[in-house]
Amino acid sequence: MKKYFGAHVSASGGVWNAPHNAKEIGAGGFALFTKNQRQWRSAPLTQEAIDAFRRACEECGYTSAMILPHDSYLINLGHPERDGIEKSREAFIDELHRCEQLGLGLLNFHPGSHLGQISVDKCLDRVAESINIALDRTRGVTAVIENTAGQGSNVGFEFEQIAYIIDRVEDKSRVGYCIDTCHAFAAGYDLRTAQACDDTFSKLADAVSLDYLRGFHLNDAMKPLGSKVDRHAPLGEGQIGIEAFRYIASDSRFDGIPIILETPEPERWPAEIAMLYEFAGER
Repeated sequence: MKKYFGAHVSASGGVWNAPHNAKEIGAGGFALFTKNQRQWRSAPLTQEAIDAFRRACEECGYTSAMILPHDSYLINLGHPERDGIEKSREAFIDELHRCEQLGLGLLNFHPGSHLGQISVDKCLDRVAESINIALDRTRGVTAVIENTAGQGSNVGFEFEQIAYIIDRVEDKSRVGYCIDTCHAFAAGYDLRTAQACDDTFSKLADAVSLDYLRGFHLNDAMKPLGSKVDRHAPLGEGQIGIEAFRYIASDSRFDGIPIILETPEPERWPAEIAMLYEFAGER
């Protein structure tokens, strides 16, 4: 298997359930939250939970290369205020540590927001500083920056902003990025045709090397190109259309990384995953 297509599956009842939930939908990879994504604090992982998760991954045939955990939505690594940035940094370090305990090598996160209080560059500087602090206090897990839709005061919607952050991260071996197709489209990067995909991925490679690409989130978009509005749609049923997903599935540059659905109808994930594998010529 060259492509790791999957979805962001539930870890309800315990992180060890996520691999089984992924296996049930025919996923070759998966994403999960290692804690409640809407709370600042969660109970530490017990050794029993860690062992059960690792055992479930082995039973279901998943390695860390196939798994793209996501951090809490509350974290803002570019927060303009001292209390906010300190709280976010501590929470991010905890998320990295949880991944470390579970044997996971990646942690996907949204870079942050300036909240209208500081400049974009100052916010990006804070994000990079936050990553440096967190990597210095953890081991083995790569911080994976997700591009945003540019909604509100969020940074990271331009490929150049992702490059700006990565340029300022000291340990380049532990930083990368994830491309969300809906976010890219909402930010103004066209994906509606093969030629548009060629152009957009060329822009991406020019801004920040594809060597740093660590994953995808595959989502169609409800809103038009450049809307700056993050609204996901099932594959092929939004403003992007099916061609982008055929393109990504069949492109060898994107082999060996988690390619994760966050489409809004989980009951359709098995069919969407099967379709992607068909596009890739793997099933």
